Amino acid sequence: MQTVTFVITRQDEPNAKPYQETFEIPYRKNMNVISALMEIQKRPYNREGKKTTPVQWEMNCLEEVCGACSMVINGRAQQSCAALIDQLEWPIHLEPMSTFPIVRDLIVDRSQMFDDLKHIKAWVPIDGTYDLGPGPTMPESKRQWAYELSKCMTCGVCLEACPNVNDQSDFMGPAVISQARLFNTHPTGEMNKSERNHALMDSGGLQGCGNAQNCVQVCPKHIPLTTSIAAMNRETTIQSFKDFFGSDH
Repeated sequence: MQTVTFVITRQDEPNAKPYQETFEIPYRKNMNVISALMEIQKRPYNREGKKTTPVQWEMNCLEEVCGACSMVINGRAQQSCAALIDQLEWPIHLEPMSTFPIVRDLIVDRSQMFDDLKHIKAWVPIDGTYDLGPGPTMPESKRQWAYELSKCMTCGVCLEACPNVNDQSDFMGPAVISQARLFNTHPTGEMNKSERNHALMDSGGLQGCGNAQNCVQVCPKHIPLTTSIAAMNRETTIQSFKDFFGSDH
């Protein structure tokens, strides 16, 4: 029976020392990394035949929508549900993303990214839940490119690829900047446009970008992240002029 080998970087708890463990599982055509991890979970024996603890990882939708199953596969951050065994070089190396704190094994804590989204008010405010009738319309030309920004699943892959997102920096990263652009574009969301702009002008905002452009190359949804960064640079420049002249109109 053909087998496929996985070399997995593991960590028993946040402060524990990481180590590698090797597993061999039966090969099946059209397997993805998630199905391989499920096989290891069902039979948690390493390559030496020693019983071990099941490998821990996150998953939810299994169709590249939720972003939960992000990990580093053969040196590249990506979704494990969309990573097919037949398209990967063997042996397959799995590691947790290094940008975020480790929880256990392949599970990381992405709380900082979600806190940054709160900081820039990445939502459309509403005045109660009663019916206010149809809202303002968005021109089709704007809706088309804004929809591309809405595909972000907060997977964290762009932050993993960005050299400016690290434990020595408070840079929010490209996903957050792109979401600020999305909600500034929304006819109702733009009411908080100046607040989002000021958040991006603060520490950890746009000035932390080094223009490496790694983010746009790895984004699984092909979101034009560098275009969003350039657009928000322009918006914050305009905002600074408005602030200087005491006008926000």
